[in-house]
Amino acid sequence: MTKTIYISGPMTGMPDLNFPAFHAAAKMLRDLGHEVVNPAELNPDHTMPWGECMRKDIAALVTCDTIVLLPGWQQSRGATLEQHIAERLSMAQIEAAP
Repeated sequence: MTKTIYISGPMTGMPDLNFPAFHAAAKMLRDLGHEVVNPAELNPDHTMPWGECMRKDIAALVTCDTIVLLPGWQQSRGATLEQHIAERLSMAQIEAAP
């Protein structure tokens, strides 16, 4: 069954905004046949303000049925917000292995 999956994880303060981890997860999930929403693709401009990125990300998140949480998500202000929204919307949650 194909799912629409949102990738969530830490970006702020990470080398390359953790984009390599987001892109690797997106490739793996797409190779399995899923539709993927990757915030690293939604917000490729590294200079965009955090709030602007989060507004775009949350709008995309609510169109998905599953959230994949990358390692370190618990320490990320944005990812914890995304997880909270996903939980309240009864979305499936998957924690990616480190």
